[in-house]
Order: sequence, then C-alpha cells, then structure tokens
Amino acid sequence: MKELGRVPPAERPAIGAATNRVKQEIEARVAAKLAELDAAAARADLARTVDITMPARPVPRGHLHLLTQVRQEAVAIFAELGFAVAEGPQIETDWHTFEALAIPKDHPARDMQDTFYVADEIVLRTHTSPVQIRTMLAGKPPIRIVAPGVVYRRDDDPTHSPMFTQLEGLAVDTDISFADLKGVLLHFVRRFYDQDLAIRFRPSYFQFVEPGAEVDMQCRFCMGRGCRLCKHTGWLEIGGSGVVDPAVFAHVGIDPEAYSGFAFGMGLERMAMLRHDVTDIKYYYEGDLRFLEQF
Repeated sequence: MKELGRVPPAERPAIGAATNRVKQEIEARVAAKLAELDAAAARADLARTVDITMPARPVPRGHLHLLTQVRQEAVAIFAELGFAVAEGPQIETDWHTFEALAIPKDHPARDMQDTFYVADEIVLRTHTSPVQIRTMLAGKPPIRIVAPGVVYRRDDDPTHSPMFTQLEGLAVDTDISFADLKGVLLHFVRRFYDQDLAIRFRPSYFQFVEPGAEVDMQCRFCMGRGCRLCKHTGWLEIGGSGVVDPAVFAHVGIDPEAYSGFAFGMGLERMAMLRHDVTDIKYYYEGDLRFLEQF
C-alpha cells in the first residue's frame, strides 16, 4: 500500500483494487483464527473439572489487639466483684473533667495533666474520672463501676503516650472503707498476673480523694528481692487510689455523711508492659506484625 505512489498513474486503480482484496483476505483469515482460538478456550474452560470439596487456600486469621485483650480481661476480673462497665464521651466539659473533681481553674494539677483544649470549657478528657461524675449524677448509691477508655495528655516518652488507655474504678455505698479498696486491688493484681503478689499503699495527693495513695505491687520479676526492672526496690507502681473526697460528693448531690466510697485508676498499657515485659509504649500503636503476632 505504501508503494502505490511509485506505480504509474494509469495502473494504480487495478493494482490498488488487487491490494485491497489481499488485505481483506488476510484480515478475514486472522479474524476467523482468533474466533477459533476463543472457541477452543471456552470449550477448555467448560471441560475443566473443579473439586469443590478440596480445601480453599488458607486465609490468615486475625486476633484481638493486645490492649483489647488486656482491657477485656481486666473488666472480667472486676466483674467477679460486682463492678459494671460505665462509659462516657472522650470530648468532655471542663466541669466534668476538673471542677466536679475538686480541681478549680487555678489549681496546679491542671498543669500536671497537660490538657488538650478543643474550645473554651471543652477538653479531650485527661482521665476517665468524668465517667465517675456522670455515673453519680445519673443514679443514687450503691454504685460499683469500672470505666475503661482512651484519654489524652501532652506526654510522649518510652513509657507515656499522648493517647493511652486508662481504667478507673468507683465504689460508693454505706460503710465503704480503705480496707475494701485494698481487698479489691489485691484481688485484681493476683488474678491479672496469676501470681501470689503483695501490694502496698504510699501516701500521695490526688485532688478528688482524701486520703490518697499510690498503689505498688510486688515486683513479679524478682518477687520483691530487687532487680533492674523494679530499680532494686522490690516494688512496681501500678496506679493511684483513695477514698472519695466529700467535696466531690457535694458536686454530685450525694450525702457524704450517709455514704462513703473509694476510687482507683491505672493505665492498661503499663499493666500490659509489666505482664509481658514490653519496653516501649509505642509498640502498641505502630501496627508491626512482628510485635502483634506474639500476643
């Protein structure tokens, strides 16, 4: 076809017509052959047998994240003692987060919390204690709840994260004492770590409890003899606790003369770190299968 320009003008019509006939014949044969190949492929597909009883290709199964496992297990242990789960919003009012817990606007504890403010009087909760306030406002004693959930603080190092999971507990009734608090936490520690561990209380200051105490458990790695992980003290800190301050009861309309209560709080990431010897809190959030598949 490209050479037609070299043909004498008088001969071009005949040669062009002959060339077109050859072209059409080639195209027709190619089309017929392609149709024949398609038909053969279709017949081969229909003739192929598939054993539908054979097992399929294996699909990897997922599992619950370590923090979810720890949360569910902790909640189940407290449920053995009659504690129900209570939840609340992660975006909270300043009143529920601080003032109702006897933390006024000029209190230095607000700086310790390093709060994320969404707007004036609206914050990302720094602890799950607002759930305790909402529970006491919603119903009268007796109250026995645990409040697991995500909280936020301006903190970032190998053992702290700007977002972490906290579990708090609250019990309000007549004749609640510090001994009840100790019994509950001792039961939890021994069940959670599956070891006959001791606990101790160190006097400490928390705005919403009086008296308040840090809670330590016997080091599960050296059983109190002293090692690198417990800094040779024999004890590991696991959280804070105390008897509910009457000022908190005043904010929620509970008579402190008729009722008493205790509260406690702990970080679930830290509890899991102590049980599984995890050295960096960021491992929980990086999504690295080499870490997650171990649990």
